[in-house]
Amino acid sequence: MIVADHVTFQYAESSEPALRDISLSIDDGDFVGITGTSGAGKSTLAMALNGIVPHEWKGDFYGSVKIDGMDTVEHQTEDFCRKIGEVFQDIDSQMVASVVEDEILFGLENFGVPHGEIKIRLEKVLEDLGIPDLRKREISSLSGGQKQKVAIAAILALEPRILVLDEPTGELDPESSREIFGLLRKLNEEKGITIVIIEQKIKLLCEYVKRLIVLDKGALAFDGVPGEIISHIETFKTLGINVPPVAELSYLLRQSGVYDGGITLTVQEAEKMVREVLHDPV
Repeated sequence: MIVADHVTFQYAESSEPALRDISLSIDDGDFVGITGTSGAGKSTLAMALNGIVPHEWKGDFYGSVKIDGMDTVEHQTEDFCRKIGEVFQDIDSQMVASVVEDEILFGLENFGVPHGEIKIRLEKVLEDLGIPDLRKREISSLSGGQKQKVAIAAILALEPRILVLDEPTGELDPESSREIFGLLRKLNEEKGITIVIIEQKIKLLCEYVKRLIVLDKGALAFDGVPGEIISHIETFKTLGINVPPVAELSYLLRQSGVYDGGITLTVQEAEKMVREVLHDPV
C-alpha cells in the first residue's frame, strides 16, 4: 500500500537531513508504531508517508514514496486525502467547528458526499467510536480523550484506508491513552484500517502494535515485531529510549540464566514469567 524507497529529506532551513535513506513498506491491515527520541524524524516520516512532505514543507527530497502505486511527488496531497487520514499532535488546531456534529459534517460536506449518505456516515462513526452522546456537545467542553475520539471520527467518516496519528496520547493521562490505543486496535482488527501511529510511550506501542519502527537521527534503526526488537535493551538505552520495565526485567532474568523465555511486554506476561521462575503454579 505504501512503499518508501531510499527516502532522504532535508528541510530548507536545516543543515542536516531529517530523514536519511529510509526504505520500508506498509501493507494493508498493518498496525505500525513509529518511535524514537525527540528530533529522530518521526513526524517528518509520517508526513512523507502521506505526501505532506515535500509539498507542504519545502526542502530537498530524494527517493520516492508511493501510495497505491502513485508517487507522492508527482501527485498533489489532495489526491491522497481520501486514502489517508491524519490526526495531528495538536488536536485543538485540527478542529474547525465548535460542536461535535458539525466537526464531523465539515469533511463530509466539503468532499461532496451525497446528502442522504452523510447522515448514515455521521451516525455510524459516532456509534463505532462509542460517542453518540457527544453529538451535540461543545468541543471546548470535552476532555482530551474525547477530543481525540472526535478528531478520529471526523477522519473516519471520510472512509480512509489508512489512519496516521502523530502522538495522539501526548497530552492524555494513562487511562485515556490506553483507551485510545484500544480504540485503534478495534479499528484495525474489526474494520481492517491500516494504522500508523507516532508515539513515545513505548510501553503502549509494545502492547498494541503489530510492528515497531525505531528511528535514530533520521535513519531506520529497527523495524520488526515488538517482542523481537525490544530484546535489544542495551541498544535502546544507547539511543536514549526507555524500554518498558517488564521487558527489562525479563531481559535481566535471561541474562542471569534463570529464565529462558521471550521478552515480556505486558504485566500479565511478566507475572507468568515470575511465577515460572519462582516455580509458583498458582
